[in-house]
This record gives sequence, structure tokens and C-alpha cells, in this order.
Amino acid sequence: MYKLIAIDVDDTLLNDDLIVTEGTKKAMEAAIAQGVTVTLATGRMYASAKKIADQIQLNVPIITYQGSLVKTLLDGEVLYERCVPQDAARELYAFTDEHGLHLQLYADDILYVKEANDKAIKYSTLTNIPYVVAEDFEALLDKPNNKMLIIDEPAYLDQLAEQLKPMIGDRVHITKSKAHYLEFMHKEGTKGHALRFMAEHLGCTIDQTIAIGDAWNDHEMIEAAGLGVAMGNATPKLKEIADYITLSNNEEGVRHVIEKFVLQPASK
Repeated sequence: MYKLIAIDVDDTLLNDDLIVTEGTKKAMEAAIAQGVTVTLATGRMYASAKKIADQIQLNVPIITYQGSLVKTLLDGEVLYERCVPQDAARELYAFTDEHGLHLQLYADDILYVKEANDKAIKYSTLTNIPYVVAEDFEALLDKPNNKMLIIDEPAYLDQLAEQLKPMIGDRVHITKSKAHYLEFMHKEGTKGHALRFMAEHLGCTIDQTIAIGDAWNDHEMIEAAGLGVAMGNATPKLKEIADYITLSNNEEGVRHVIEKFVLQPASK
């Protein structure tokens, strides 16, 4: 029945050691062998997500930047792209500058920062992507940015989100991928929008899709999918809206979903 599986990366596909287990890889390979398209749906930039996809030998379009960019792995063709509106980008930049916040920009699939501080270094290490300290950071706002990101303490970011919604919330999608990351994309730069696009692109219905995630930034695709799955380690809010709750990322939760809903029904 299911033709497309979209899987979040951090704390979903990857365990806490940041690896994809052999069991999960084999389950994904078996699903692909049955004609199911298995893809990634991540807040990570394309260059970072591609490294994960290469490890598991995927050769499909992948959903990156929270859904702002869908791009093929084989030839790097852009199939779907949305960027932060420039007027909103400038307002957000001015706000972060005024409040002394750490802001990151993502233009041409390059991670730009104002300075090489602890926040930039930790983020770069986690995502396995180098950062570039921009000579003229503000000038980058003239380029198309797939995403803008503030890194700070979780509770403070929640306050900032409430402050920024009345300012730019009518033009941008605001979400958190991790407790310390507040992210800003185009209104149509969500995993839900990208999942619907992928289904149409592949010629299947949205009911024939499975979406698996752990954080609130996954809720749009979990609500959109035929089968929306929350990880055992997912946030309580996500579990409330999911159709099914699987095992945690350290217990091969993704493998469990594929075997239960794709491989076992096919074998019957």
C-alpha cells in the first residue's frame, strides 16, 4: 500500500551515536527493493543531508531545510525550492542585530555566520558541515536564503518566537528543530508541503505515504502523511497527533515501522 517513506534524520534515523544501524539500513534496502521510495526529510542543509544519504546509498530526491529544498542526489537537480522573503529576512536580521543574537544564514547551500563563536563551532561539528565567516554578513540578505537560524537557550527561544510571530509570522514559517535551534523558512518551506510535492512528483497519493519524526518541526508532515509516526523519544505534542508511536531512535524505531507496515504486509 505505501509507496513513499519520509524519515527525519536527527533523533529519528540516527541513534544517539549519530549512526544508522545495520538493521535499519537492511529494512530500508528491503523496502526499496519492493519499489517503495525511501527519502530523508530533515532541517539540515542539503550538503549535510547528502552525507547521510550517501551512507545509506539513497538515490532519490531528498527533503532538506525543513522542506524548503527538494533536490535529487544523483544530479543535484532542484525540484522544489522556497526561500525566506527578503523583507522578512531583513527584519529578522535587524532584530537579531539589535538583541545581540547568534544568527546563521544558508545561501547557495553554504552555512554563513558573523563570527566563529562556540555556537557556530558546535553546530558545525554536529552537522559535519564547515561554516564560513562572512566578510559582509548583511549583504547575504540580498541572496536567496533557504533558511535562517538563531541558536540560544530553549526557554529564551520560545520567548523570541512569540515576539517575532507578530512581526514576521505572516510571511515566514517559524519552528524549532532542536531545543536550541529556532528556524525561519518560507511559509511553504515545511516538511508537509515537501511531502505533498514528493508524492505528486512520484505519482502516488498522500495516503500512500509514511512520515516518521521526533520533533515539533515534523508535525506538518506527520499530519499530512497517510501514516504519521512519532518516535518513542518524540516530544509529547508530536505523539499526541501521530497515528502510531514506534520505538526510540536507539531501539531502531524506523526499522520497526518499515517491517511492520511495509515488509510484513508485502510478505503476506
